[in-house]
Amino acid sequence: MRIVLVGPPGAGKGTQAALLAENLSIPHVSTGDLFRANISQGTELGRQAKAYMEAGNLVPDEVTVGMAWDRMGQPDAAGGFLLDGFPRNVAQAVALDGLLKEAGLELDAVLDLEVPEDEVVKRIAGRRICRNDSSHVFHVEYSPPEREGVCDVCGGELYQREDDNEDTVRRRLEVYHEETEPIIDYFKAQGLVTTISALGSVAEVTRRAMEALPGQRG
Repeated sequence: MRIVLVGPPGAGKGTQAALLAENLSIPHVSTGDLFRANISQGTELGRQAKAYMEAGNLVPDEVTVGMAWDRMGQPDAAGGFLLDGFPRNVAQAVALDGLLKEAGLELDAVLDLEVPEDEVVKRIAGRRICRNDSSHVFHVEYSPPEREGVCDVCGGELYQREDDNEDTVRRRLEVYHEETEPIIDYFKAQGLVTTISALGSVAEVTRRAMEALPGQRG
């Protein structure tokens, strides 16, 4: 099964992508992981991306598309894949469509995780991360530590990342609305999009997503 997962920052894409990929036994293809892997391995695309990033420039679509397509061509993706963070804009969506058609393939579904903007702000701005281990994550409202500002796991200091403040989150949402949200209409025209509420527990959202996939109901 070939799936694209779309949603604003704070919708829980990373969490849901990992769970869905595991349930479906397909690789989770994350843009962030692609960049890190290509740069650390010193691939030609990785070198190109690193040069743009070090110069403070956006990585061109063709480099991002090249990395994603190379990953989709790996043996473990022969039975499908779940794309998280790609395509990021309509140009990348068009490029993906073209490459799939050339290969005689097509997408099965596009899942659109929907969450109210105020909830996104609350989720991200309330996040607190341990300085000793960034995998220890708390939330001032949803999963507060036993002692304010102190990690339950190791006793480290909890802090709010600079880009997790409300102003930055709202700017990230604006970028999402301008750049990424239009791909939903693009894929809707192909009858591929199912919108899923990202409110509720992680398990509830996963269940909704699985039920929305072709052949997965019941």
